[in-house]
Amino acid sequence: MSTEKVRVRFAPSPTGPLHIGGVRTALFNYLFAKKHGGDFILRIEDTDQARYVEGAEDYIIESLNWCNIPFDEGPGKEKDAGPYRQSDRKHLYREYAEKLLASGNAYYAFDTAEELDKHREDHEAQGKTFIYNWHNRGKLKNSLALPEAEVKQKIEAGEPYVIRFKSPENETLQLKDEIRGEMTIETKILDDKVLFKSDGMPTYHLANIVDDHLMKITHVIRGEEWLPSLALHELLYRAFGWAAPKFAHLPLILKPQGKGKLSKRDGDKLGFPVFPLEWKDPKSGDISSGYREEGYYPEAVVNMLALLGWNAGGGTEKEIYSLEELTHAFSLEHVSKGGSKFDPEKTRWFQHHYMQETGNEQIAADLVDLLKTKDISTTPKYAQHIVSLLKERTTFLSDFWNQGSYFFTAPENYDEKAVKKAWKEDTPQILQQVIEILENTEDFSAENVQDRVKSWITSEGIGFGKVMQPFRISLVGAMQGPDVFDIAAAIGKEETVARLQKGRQQF
Repeated sequence: MSTEKVRVRFAPSPTGPLHIGGVRTALFNYLFAKKHGGDFILRIEDTDQARYVEGAEDYIIESLNWCNIPFDEGPGKEKDAGPYRQSDRKHLYREYAEKLLASGNAYYAFDTAEELDKHREDHEAQGKTFIYNWHNRGKLKNSLALPEAEVKQKIEAGEPYVIRFKSPENETLQLKDEIRGEMTIETKILDDKVLFKSDGMPTYHLANIVDDHLMKITHVIRGEEWLPSLALHELLYRAFGWAAPKFAHLPLILKPQGKGKLSKRDGDKLGFPVFPLEWKDPKSGDISSGYREEGYYPEAVVNMLALLGWNAGGGTEKEIYSLEELTHAFSLEHVSKGGSKFDPEKTRWFQHHYMQETGNEQIAADLVDLLKTKDISTTPKYAQHIVSLLKERTTFLSDFWNQGSYFFTAPENYDEKAVKKAWKEDTPQILQQVIEILENTEDFSAENVQDRVKSWITSEGIGFGKVMQPFRISLVGAMQGPDVFDIAAAIGKEETVARLQKGRQQF
């Protein structure tokens, strides 16, 4: 590693919610920066104003903060390299486009969209693909083919133009990717990309290179969809006479079945989020689910994402990593070249682990807040006791309600199948006897209630199921939950008796 301070950037476009693939890119940038004592920068690439979506930038920032991977520099954290929105930097790009024009590495092109479409159609009719580059640029409407006076006249007349990069005609480029290794590419297959659009805005390629250089970015860690742009970006650095950063292209996150990039449609179809936070589309009003609102802990999401395309190496089977451990262990050398299948069940597995690791007191506080939304009031002490009884079975906070609502409110309905199986002709009489035992029990601890009831069952020679099944159904409404005597002790004598009374009269 060079002695130069490591500086990396995450540069999303504010065109909608941040996909978890983008979150993983941000995470890997963050881990790399922190591993090497460097800076993690957020840059908002909003040059495409037509696709700009209101609220997307705030969503991106909130997502990074929720994942506990905040940026060191960016919007709202201005430092010397700012501003950090490309729309606030647009005055810079024209100057650099003109430098490329002056050095002969770029040229004006006046071809209209209609003219280019005609060229494409003509090529397609001959079974060819139209590429604007060395083999035809001398015949098209640009400053390489037109007389200088005509070019000047067109510009002064306000005729629309773009600025294109002049790709080398016949050269073998040697490229290096920190994950994929050495690569070669023939420049004759490259097209002359537009660097500056007719609306006066730069394209991604120009703005990206200029910003990375001015912000002193040392490593560009981005998704593999940018790999086809690597040759152009290396050529742009060379054209400017700048040292290029090191590049690393991360593998795709694949659909659960393994073919193709993970999409929102996959999440909708299979019932899992693909966004960190819930997103409400400002135009359509459509709401997309998020990991936070689904009840996932950020630690679980980060741990899951880190292992999609990376492992610590050395044959380790370790899967649980804190953010601090990830920072220590992370390296680009152990990022895989191939895509990684997304596994919704594995994500739940991580969530279950982090739920079990979370202190009961914290979960109880969250549970009290959840119950308030249902107009149910309870004490932190009682909530903590219920958490201790149900925690092993739960993955999400909502499970405490879904699996244990009977701890807070009497069941309104009873499982019909369970009732049909458990209720016998003499069940009401048996429950009445249980009620009498409970009413005469002073110490209503789970152990004491259990001793009293089980001793009576044994002395009467009644089958345990004949008593315990209707007992549980009366308290819970179904054949589920922890030990029935723990439930009785938790809800108390008065409530237990009331539910048994209701149960014996119900059927």
